[in-house]
Amino acid sequence: MQMGTRWTSGDEPPRAVPDTLRAEIDAVDRSIPGDDLGQPRPRWTLTWLEGRPVAELDTGVQVALQADGSVRVSHDADDVFP
Repeated sequence: MQMGTRWTSGDEPPRAVPDTLRAEIDAVDRSIPGDDLGQPRPRWTLTWLEGRPVAELDTGVQVALQADGSVRVSHDADDVFP
């Protein structure tokens, strides 16, 4: 696994984030309640697994490029996902 970068949900992703993941990351970000709740926004971590990018939110939501070129958004049932 190769480490990537971190950024706050709702902020513009760094240039290191591949274009293939950006639309789904944006969709997840839009589903998170705004800052008006007084809670800090979760942070994304970009890593590379088997040569493919994986963006994981502190809540456990993952946006990952699959081997077939599709992008998959996933989370465990116990993860916090609005």
